[in-house]
Amino acid sequence: MGSDVINMEFKNTRTINNLDLKQIAESGQCFRWEEVDESTFLIPGESYECRDREPLLIRQKGNSFDVSCSDEEWDSYWRVYLDLNTDYEAIGRLIMNSGDDHVKECYELGSGIRILKQDLWEMIITFLISQNNNIGRITGSVKKLCNICGHFPYPGDIDIACLENRELGLGYRVKFLQDMYLYGQEHPELLALLPKLSYAEAMEELVKRNGIGPKVANCVCLFGLHHVEAFPVDTHVRQLLDKYYPSGFDYGYYGSKAGIIQQYLFYYELKHKGN
Repeated sequence: MGSDVINMEFKNTRTINNLDLKQIAESGQCFRWEEVDESTFLIPGESYECRDREPLLIRQKGNSFDVSCSDEEWDSYWRVYLDLNTDYEAIGRLIMNSGDDHVKECYELGSGIRILKQDLWEMIITFLISQNNNIGRITGSVKKLCNICGHFPYPGDIDIACLENRELGLGYRVKFLQDMYLYGQEHPELLALLPKLSYAEAMEELVKRNGIGPKVANCVCLFGLHHVEAFPVDTHVRQLLDKYYPSGFDYGYYGSKAGIIQQYLFYYELKHKGN
């Protein structure tokens, strides 16, 4: 994807608060952003519904962002993708009034994180790959997978036998991925159905698929379906909950925004422990 940068230029500048590109890139929710330099990222634009959307080149200077897309593209796609319709300042006030000193510390470190509204198929596949894995290896496997066909492979785009290539580093996840690609090809209605379901209904549907347990299903719900009440719990999150909240975490206080709080907690652990 790096070659895409060569002929791209910035067309517009946007002022956005509570957005930090580097924090999002390091938060474990996206595995295809390409860091051009410390303040500039190339974000893939294609999706299951739109294979030919141009990537976004975006450069940050404080709360000012230079972007390579037109006003129309920004309003029709990227605004939603970056979750700019959510009031993150209100979420910050909710946190600061919580009485939870640890969440406050996490928020102060990662207050530029937003929950991206990413391509649903990409979330299903990348979070299947994420199981018992770390961000570096996940990113490497996803990049190699994309190189097979020049873009993120959607159902029908690849011969599933290629997933057995050891260079992809998919290990035991190969069978889960092959089953998912076959199911996606045979049931194209799945990606139209899931966005119409409630959080509970989407979870119920997702865990029917081979290899998708509660953690992966919650990640898909949070980062692909934008059910921001979803609270994925992996080993890192279980450990931090045990460490900081031995008497239990107050999910009820954060209500429908619990998934956003999870990202602040998770990012804090990544920055303090590495990944």
